Amino acid sequence: MRPAALPAAALAALLAGCAGSPRLAEGLPAAAPRSIELAAVPFHPQEEFQCGPAALATVLGASGLAVEPGALAPQTFIPGRQGTLQVELIGATRRHGRVAYVLPQHGDALVAELMEGRPVLLLQNLGVASWPRWHYAVLVGYDAERNVAILRSGREQRLEMRWQRFAGSWHRAGRWALAVLPPGAIPAHATPERYLESVIGLEAAGQRRAAASAYDAAIARWPEEPLFWLGRGNVAYADGDPEAAADRYLRAILLEPRDAAARNNLAQVLGELGCADEARRQAARAAELAAGTRLEDKASATLAAVAAMPDFECRLPGRNWPD
Repeated sequence: MRPAALPAAALAALLAGCAGSPRLAEGLPAAAPRSIELAAVPFHPQEEFQCGPAALATVLGASGLAVEPGALAPQTFIPGRQGTLQVELIGATRRHGRVAYVLPQHGDALVAELMEGRPVLLLQNLGVASWPRWHYAVLVGYDAERNVAILRSGREQRLEMRWQRFAGSWHRAGRWALAVLPPGAIPAHATPERYLESVIGLEAAGQRRAAASAYDAAIARWPEEPLFWLGRGNVAYADGDPEAAADRYLRAILLEPRDAAARNNLAQVLGELGCADEARRQAARAAELAAGTRLEDKASATLAAVAAMPDFECRLPGRNWPD
């Protein structure tokens, strides 16, 4: 489960930074309760070197999806490393139709997820800089009065760890933490850019239905973000609904008129729906906007394709298409 190594100087700085960590009560956000424990989170005791699959099974179960660690091990465990890398955990999460969102590197994000009733999978270094001991655990709560973090960890269903020791172990491991969510849920500290990356990964894993739900949740949260409308249009098109795809591409273009990708995709869909004149106009505009970018070849190919399309009755009459 060894991640990419940090330089020795960086690890030393991390260790030094944790030496004087405050008590939990001193750094707890004002709106947070003094204690939280998500007692209903399932527990899967780990087999040797299998803390990654066990921790992932725990958070998947908390998200409503019952999976045994043994079923996850072939997807996540790397025998040569005797452990699991973060990328394998993220990939397995997506293949099971869940959003894998890497949280910001601060304790407030951990507390915020607990306040939403969601445990957090995180990486710890239980050793020191010169002798790291990597371990995945699941944070299920804390108690500020007693100054402890509460974890599902290894073979212990309820491990209490002094907050400073917990914070130091997380800090030494690079402050990596993962929220595993049903597609309609959004992390408390989410940003549009990072959430979009998570949903694109879900879509790339072939989980189109889950991606559609995630895009819909993102549109409800950030209705002025054109890339979510573009992504939702792509899913609608892949699902065989070109009319819905065209409507969503249109929304993306209205929000960002210079979006070459949205115009290119709209042109392709309009051509398939018989709106050849408008398809050619949108394709020409997309090619103009894409000139000199990585989309240039794709836009040029679309322009050539729609130029050869015959005219027939447009299935989207009465629309006001953007200039």
